[in-house]
Amino acid sequence: MEFSSFLTSLGTSFILFILLMLLFAWLSAKPGNAVVYYPNRILKGLEPCEGGSRTRNPFSWIREALSSTEQDVINMSGVDTAVYFVFLSTVLGVLVLSGIVLLPVLLPIAATDDGLRKNGNTTTSKGTFNDLDKLSMANIEEKSPKLWAFLIAVYWVSVVTYVLSWKAYKHVSALRANALMSSEVRPEQFAVLVQDLPDVAPGRTRKDQVDSYFKSIYPDTFYRSLVVTNNKKVDKIWGELEGYRKKLARAEAIYEGSSTRPTNKTGFLGLCGKQVDSIEYYNEKIKELTQKLEAEQKVTLREKQLGSALVFFTDRVTAALAAQSLHAQMVDKWTVKEAPEPRQLIWSNLTIKFFERIVRQYIVYVVVFLTIVFYIIPIGFISAITTLENLRKLFPFLKPIVDRVEIKTVLEAYLPQLALIIFLALLPMFLLFLSKMEGIPSGSHVIRAASGKYFYFSVLNVFIGVTIGGTLFRTMKSIEKDPNSLVPLLAKSLPVNATFFLTFVALKFFVGYGLELSRIVPLIIYHLKRKYLCKTEAEIREAWFPGDISYATRVPNDMLVITIVLCYSVIAPVIIPFGVLYFALGWLVLRNQVTHHFLTL
Repeated sequence: MEFSSFLTSLGTSFILFILLMLLFAWLSAKPGNAVVYYPNRILKGLEPCEGGSRTRNPFSWIREALSSTEQDVINMSGVDTAVYFVFLSTVLGVLVLSGIVLLPVLLPIAATDDGLRKNGNTTTSKGTFNDLDKLSMANIEEKSPKLWAFLIAVYWVSVVTYVLSWKAYKHVSALRANALMSSEVRPEQFAVLVQDLPDVAPGRTRKDQVDSYFKSIYPDTFYRSLVVTNNKKVDKIWGELEGYRKKLARAEAIYEGSSTRPTNKTGFLGLCGKQVDSIEYYNEKIKELTQKLEAEQKVTLREKQLGSALVFFTDRVTAALAAQSLHAQMVDKWTVKEAPEPRQLIWSNLTIKFFERIVRQYIVYVVVFLTIVFYIIPIGFISAITTLENLRKLFPFLKPIVDRVEIKTVLEAYLPQLALIIFLALLPMFLLFLSKMEGIPSGSHVIRAASGKYFYFSVLNVFIGVTIGGTLFRTMKSIEKDPNSLVPLLAKSLPVNATFFLTFVALKFFVGYGLELSRIVPLIIYHLKRKYLCKTEAEIREAWFPGDISYATRVPNDMLVITIVLCYSVIAPVIIPFGVLYFALGWLVLRNQVTHHFLTL
């Protein structure tokens, strides 16, 4: 595929993004869709559209996003989201400042050399994108003095990255300090989480042990303690009780709409057993389970206290000092840390002992390592076989399809990248599960841990794996003949894969952000649920209730893109504008999403 074909594919992606943006403007203006596109504003009692107008310009969301301030983001979606925008702005600044120097300097230097022709026309893109090849470092002759320009460019990109990262660090530190000093207090600021409690002396309760210990250390500021209990049985009863309450609300809604009292069978899955009046039956079950729950709660509080607790103080300063202080000579006793938000606590992990947490952590690290190592095999296989040449060899029956000009253009540009993106979408839930198994006590910390694992996985498998896997697949015969050529071949594989990653980035920002902005899938799911499943207001609210910003996958994906763009910014500077577009569109789309859609973190 020549450069013109690449531009055609890129133009197609851009047109698709514009169509998705227009679709968003049209769908979001319809009153029935407001809960899908503006749930965060609705929950806060604001008008879905700023100014209350439903007949808006299709591009007015861009103006609203650009005019929103950092404080608006904090008010609507929290400090974490504001920090994320500092990251996006910093990366965008790094790429813009790098591109201002690298594009006008390195591109002419590369274009005016003749290294490709003299080296036998070994291009950076496996025989494709011939015009792009002339704009990369691969077109520079070996030992040419022009290579000094590329070396100096590396230092320029490094200095820009260091300076802007330092400024971002100071900005984020200020945001955190302002949040901690805010007059708006939160319960967790007055509490600490205490784990690894020692055995209780005979005749004493766990609560007496915790209260007396912290009263002796903080006699003036200790308020009370809440000992963690084994709530498995209570949670089971509570789940059943909530289930019957929902069924009762649903039955009452059906009765109100049809004037006919609903009935159901009491047997397995409502398919067999005695036919009863649903409203009366559910009321009886709720009354029965409420009494059972109250009795079980008393037993749990008295007999099922576990080895961890939440300790509350009368001021925030004492809580902060306690979270940073050592409370016992042995590291595995009286472990004190900052208390997470109540909704972030993972209660099942609070009672895991110190050394068990360490063992779990190392086991998870080994599992993640093995996952990375063995995942690189299918990743490399996908990157190798999803080229048209290999598809023709492996699946001859596809030749009539892939040889059609309009299909061939799109497949050559995006098939390997699309296959890779879909393959990677299977991983995050597994990494979240592993992070939770480490014994981490809070949901936000689990997300952070999974995010780190996903980033390392992406870099090693996508960035390095595609490069090495593709090189080994193409040059296996050469390596068999001359094993010593492995290192030089791998060294040359970076520029060989430049255009793969260029289209990888383009696909992510045009198609990915277009789909995120349009919210077509959530919209379809909401309307299907509302029409066929939801009978009560609570069920309808649950169907459109906003989710979070998905840091576990969003941040690692952004980090992968900036890693790719920074790596190739000097080798093939033409990738820089694509990186700028990715983070500029990301900033714009996410600014709209966090002020209208995503739930406050």
